[in-house]
Amino acid sequence: MRRAMVLRDVETAKTQALAQAQGKEQWLQGHLEALAHYEHRIQELLEQADDLTFLQESQVLKPPESLGPLTPLQWDEDQPLGDLKELLSRLCGLLLEEESHPGAPATGADLGPVEAPDPLVPVPSEVCPLRRKLWQNYRNLTFDPVSANRHLYLSCQDQQVKHRRQPRDPVGPDSFELWQVQCAQRFQAGRHYWEVHTSNHSVTLGIAYPQLSRRKLGPHTDNIGRGPYSWGLCVQEDSILAWHNGEVQRLPRMTGRLLGMDLDLALGCLTFYSLEPQAQLLHTFHALFTQPLIPVFWLLEGRTLTLCHRPGATLPPELQEEASALS
Repeated sequence: MRRAMVLRDVETAKTQALAQAQGKEQWLQGHLEALAHYEHRIQELLEQADDLTFLQESQVLKPPESLGPLTPLQWDEDQPLGDLKELLSRLCGLLLEEESHPGAPATGADLGPVEAPDPLVPVPSEVCPLRRKLWQNYRNLTFDPVSANRHLYLSCQDQQVKHRRQPRDPVGPDSFELWQVQCAQRFQAGRHYWEVHTSNHSVTLGIAYPQLSRRKLGPHTDNIGRGPYSWGLCVQEDSILAWHNGEVQRLPRMTGRLLGMDLDLALGCLTFYSLEPQAQLLHTFHALFTQPLIPVFWLLEGRTLTLCHRPGATLPPELQEEASALS
């Protein structure tokens, strides 16, 4: 039933777009004919031997009216396909959950914390089958001190960042002018998953290409998702905003403070999950990633972000080599 409705909407939109195109074609054809007639009259005047006749007729000769700016055809792919995209995103989440121990209830052993080194407080969260599946690609990440804005303070072996009003000492040229910090790790292939605990709303989580600007270029407080080089999820008090290339999609608010980010470079997917009380898909970006991707974050004054670590989670060999080269 849903498929038939979507196909009907697509067919209706196609018919409307074709009707617009045919109307514009007839309009342009009429304008071309008027231009051809005008050119023919000019040629006749140029061949006129009588100067008086030339002057009289040239004064009454008027060119065709200007076309003005051409408006593009109205075609909104999200209108007929928006519901279908949302349905497919939810279906992907359900299939992942079903693939991992379908029907298995959470037991006492599934209520363990996501561990982090002292003095970080472990974040308890029930481990549903989907989350356990995502853990197969878990990465223990750290913040990059060099990239941190001067109001952002790192602690706990660079796993935690806090925004304070008092700025630090002058920072280098690689630090963000905005209230942002990126991770020390970057991903170029494979599938990777990590979890972030937020102290409150008014934070942005995302990924970016290395050339993401360190400077403030516009009116926004962050640049994650504002251009073509980054993708971001902004957690607000009353809603969630998914940003990419300056376009935004408003999503319902979330209640938990623990989020998961799943990056699949082979499929070209970046998926965000709310993990409290169990894993729930928030949004998926689809893109053809062509460069290495770096996790990046923005946080308002007074906020704290924590990169949660899991015991036994290891980086892929290529990332281990890169980390050794940087140290």
